[in-house]
Amino acid sequence: MSAANPASPESGSSDSQAESRTAQHGEARSSAIMAAGTLVSRFLGFGKTWMLGFALGLGSTVNDTFINANNLPNLIFLLVAGGVFNAVLVPQIIKASKAPDRGADYISRLLTLAVLVLLSLTLLVTLLAPWVIELTTQGYSAEQKSLAVSFAFWCLPQIFFYGLYALLTQVLNANGAFGPAMWAPILNNIVAIAGLGMFIWILGPNLTNPHTLDNWGPTQTFLIAGFSTIGVVAQTAILLVPVFRLRLGLRPRFGWRGVGLGQAAKLSVWTLLTAAVGQLAFLYVMRIATIPGTERLRLERAGDLTAAATLPGNAVLEVASQLYLLPHSIIALSLATVLFNRMTRASQDGDRAGLRDALSHGLRTMAVATVFGALALFALAGPLGMFFSGGKVQDGVMLAQTLTILALSTPFMSANFMMSRVFYANEDARTPFYIQLVLAIVNVVAAFAIQFLPYDRIIFAIAILYTGGNILSVVVSSFFLRRLLGHLDGPRIANSYIRMGYAALGSALAGAGALWLMGSYSADGFAWSGRIEALVTIVVVGPVMLVAYLFLLKLFRVTELRDLLQPLLGRLGRGPAAAPSEPAPGTPAGAPSARQRTTPERATVSVDTGLIPRISGEFDAASFRAGPQVEEPGAHRDVQQSDSAGEYLPAEEVPNTARGGILREEIPLPGRRTFQGTAGRNPHFSKRSESRRKKKR
Repeated sequence: MSAANPASPESGSSDSQAESRTAQHGEARSSAIMAAGTLVSRFLGFGKTWMLGFALGLGSTVNDTFINANNLPNLIFLLVAGGVFNAVLVPQIIKASKAPDRGADYISRLLTLAVLVLLSLTLLVTLLAPWVIELTTQGYSAEQKSLAVSFAFWCLPQIFFYGLYALLTQVLNANGAFGPAMWAPILNNIVAIAGLGMFIWILGPNLTNPHTLDNWGPTQTFLIAGFSTIGVVAQTAILLVPVFRLRLGLRPRFGWRGVGLGQAAKLSVWTLLTAAVGQLAFLYVMRIATIPGTERLRLERAGDLTAAATLPGNAVLEVASQLYLLPHSIIALSLATVLFNRMTRASQDGDRAGLRDALSHGLRTMAVATVFGALALFALAGPLGMFFSGGKVQDGVMLAQTLTILALSTPFMSANFMMSRVFYANEDARTPFYIQLVLAIVNVVAAFAIQFLPYDRIIFAIAILYTGGNILSVVVSSFFLRRLLGHLDGPRIANSYIRMGYAALGSALAGAGALWLMGSYSADGFAWSGRIEALVTIVVVGPVMLVAYLFLLKLFRVTELRDLLQPLLGRLGRGPAAAPSEPAPGTPAGAPSARQRTTPERATVSVDTGLIPRISGEFDAASFRAGPQVEEPGAHRDVQQSDSAGEYLPAEEVPNTARGGILREEIPLPGRRTFQGTAGRNPHFSKRSESRRKKKR
């Protein structure tokens, strides 16, 4: 734009509004694509779970053994490297991408270091597979331990690909490409389903051709565990295509002195400790969950098949966990992501009332879905249990019993997740550690006592433990939040939850009536006669409950329903455009409002470090998808200005906005004291690597 022909303020304002509308349309379209990818992935994930039960049987020793071995890569990765990746490497990648070279040199060095560390970790853990199985199981016989080690040798290499997937996802996210990481897990599920399909086609389902330790062989191991790992490899490999299309020129680069990872790790020590404590407690609980499977095998060998059939194992707990997490993963996670930016702005502005309002709004809006989801899962536990049972009624009964215990704590789990966002928005990593430490101690002590219960009560007791843990986490989080916010808008939240509870209870009664008419409360009823009949029951009764719930929400005037639907419709591009915010009273004319800043806000990375006790070892790729830095309309980064200023990672010396408290001091952002010079000019890198870089150019 030349000075001789300046644009009028009106034209500049219209251009800015047009750019804002275009950006909003692009964001809505991207969000719809990502939401669709997540839903398809969830659907295929449940298809994989259904086929695994069909192939191996839900209450079988082989399935219990595979579930335990297949969960180990994710748990070990989160324990050893997950916290480092999320708390240290993710912020570094996001910040480095702002450099004039889009962080090509810096990210290349990070990727090289991470790949070497991941490869070494994976090789070490895989070689130590027998010892890993020994530490994570209890009471396995020699034969069962041998099968577990075979599964582990196939599954543990997934650690490397989980880590690489997390890094590639962040590279894509930092460059505005969010869709590929959402759709990549679909390929993983398709590959795993293909392996299970071949297993059933060649060897037959467990219902007609029981698969036991006695008739198990290498072919079965490859089709189950091998294809599981191949799916993870495919999920990671397909991300290389969009990464190459970025044309960043990424290549192996060595020399890591001065990169800033050591200082970043020191600043993120509380986040790393939180992740470690949570995963260690979970691993111990999972060790206790392997006990019933060992007793079942002993009873089968002793010829007491009736008693063996009534012992639920960790496969039952795993499937119940996946079902119970569904309302949280679809609604609560998305809503928390949207509200996190609002919480961050309020925290940075020192607006305690705004932070409290955002939390209250999130808790009430989220409850519309989670309260209904809890009672719907409770009411439909029988048909759901039969559908995922693999065909055996007794297995379906055990799954239904476990699900009824877990289902009613769904609102508490989601509420605690929303509460944890407040701490992260306030850049407080120490308080979540204290909360996690309390929960970990409770879990470990309770799990130690649970192992002495009768074998047929252990899995149910663990489900009760996690339900109690979700409730306790809300109580403990509320204690710390009251110290931060003064109060939590309790009467308003309680009033909304009570009205939603009445509506959900009425919906559950309507569902119970429909289930009774379909004979679901009789052992020889329609829902229990087969998996297809169970699915028909779910398809018929589910909409009845939903219609009754929506009607009762209107009757009880639950306005949060509208608040929940508006952002969901907006994600699909069908919601009304958000009206521009009015300036606050007393704000000078032309002054930027809280939503119209003249400079971009700092990126604040939100990481779920296991504040909620994990009850499923299944790898959740969504936990490694960091959101973009929020830049308000009109706040554009001037790359040339940053380059001329010689800044490598711009805006890193912004004063910290985190406020100190009794239990914590100010916590700076991770990676602040990294090299800030011109890209590729880090004096700590060796001269030899610098000369090689120039020659390649």
